[in-house]
Amino acid sequence: MPRSYRIAIGGFMLESNGHAPVSTREEFESAVLLEGEGLLADLESRNPRIPTTLTGFTAEMDRLADWERVPLVMAAVGASGPVDQEFFDWVMERMRKLLREAGPVDAVFLSQHGAATATVDIDPDGTVFRAVREIVGPNVPVVATLDLHANVSPAMVELADILVAYRENPHTDMPDRGADCARHLKAMLEGMKPHSAFVKLPFIPPSTSQNTKSGPYADVIAYGQTKVGGGVIDVSISSGFSLGDTPKNGTSVIVTATDAKQAEMVARDVASHVWSQRHRFTTSLTSLERCTEMALACSRDPAKPALLFADVADNPGGGGRGNTAYILSAFHKAGVTGCAIGPVYDPLLAAEAHKLGIGATFEAKFNRNETTTFSEAFTAQGKVVALSDGLFVGRRGMAAGRTLDMGPAAVVQVGGIQVVAMTNRHQALDPMFFETFGIDIATLRSLVVKSRGHFRAGFDEFYSDDRIIEVDVPGLTTPVLRNVPWRQVPRPIYPLDPETTWAP
Repeated sequence: MPRSYRIAIGGFMLESNGHAPVSTREEFESAVLLEGEGLLADLESRNPRIPTTLTGFTAEMDRLADWERVPLVMAAVGASGPVDQEFFDWVMERMRKLLREAGPVDAVFLSQHGAATATVDIDPDGTVFRAVREIVGPNVPVVATLDLHANVSPAMVELADILVAYRENPHTDMPDRGADCARHLKAMLEGMKPHSAFVKLPFIPPSTSQNTKSGPYADVIAYGQTKVGGGVIDVSISSGFSLGDTPKNGTSVIVTATDAKQAEMVARDVASHVWSQRHRFTTSLTSLERCTEMALACSRDPAKPALLFADVADNPGGGGRGNTAYILSAFHKAGVTGCAIGPVYDPLLAAEAHKLGIGATFEAKFNRNETTTFSEAFTAQGKVVALSDGLFVGRRGMAAGRTLDMGPAAVVQVGGIQVVAMTNRHQALDPMFFETFGIDIATLRSLVVKSRGHFRAGFDEFYSDDRIIEVDVPGLTTPVLRNVPWRQVPRPIYPLDPETTWAP
């Protein structure tokens, strides 16, 4: 009779922007903060809130083996600042307690991001792995998924048996990478012994050069995948999250193989290939003045194809507040019409709209109490045109099938522009951020999304790549790296230091 396994599941997912406000418990509670039976209940729900790496892992394990889910803690939120140390300590206390109380387990699967920092702890991901390893011991398999923007530390590689990074950006392959971990874990439970090799490159590519549909990142990931097989279990290339601004910054190559020497050899080869392509990772943005002209032309001429403008410098998916008003102000002043912008993080504006009700006109004050850099105030005559409790199920891309919660949200009409204002911070992953209010995206002349790149998997049914414009405005997530006030990133590093050299 086949053996039944007890496998602990959980994780901690945060991408920390070193220049953004501290990430709080309240942020996690509004997104994903589940433990024990609550985690299992969400996992079994029709539209879970948990990361799809976990759903992918469990679905594949169900196919492969008879096993018992041992739930730990799953804490996950979109990119923000360093996590509040007191809250992170609480998460670790709960994770340790639940794992100890569970008794012996056969394996552990963790859904991690890999680019977290805390207000004190510089490597929370390493802390998670260390805590788990101290309880389960050196012989229990520990496998985990990582974002392809992980800032990987040596401790993370040493303490986990296998780390598997996403290979697609937008991250539509998260369930697949969770399934990969299930297969690797099953092989380990049957006796396979993995060896990992780790190479860190002094290289932080700008975020706008990291799409994987095409371009340099797609090419280097594809090169890494040619090395899989013949004893090589996994090749993961993490570009890193440059705006983390930590000593862990830099592109990472992790190779897992059944032979240690083979892992080392392949890791050096892949890292050398990535380094040889570093000059291809560049960014090209369009000025706000030019974008305003383009949006105005679309407003005036219905024969022109509609355009999507990406506010890449204010991406909540990278730690931006999602509320800068540079584009809104310029478009409003120019008289742009047929436009929607969002989702904009402005709890006070959303609350006022709900209090006033649909049809009310008022002086719409954006960012009225905001003190974060770049989140400047903007005021204009507005009208409440739609309201929502903010709950919806995503239908495309990374959000497909997942329950998301904007909190109380509203559409405020400002001139010819519809602004989606929300209470909980999100990036524009999915058309439902607009469609839940009845906005017909297909009829818009222009759309402005607060996102760097994940929107591409959600809005590709409306906008081809040649109709997507990345706007050059200030923000906490600017891809123009020379404009970032670096504090902790290791130097020298390319492209900040163009003459940086590296050899395997």
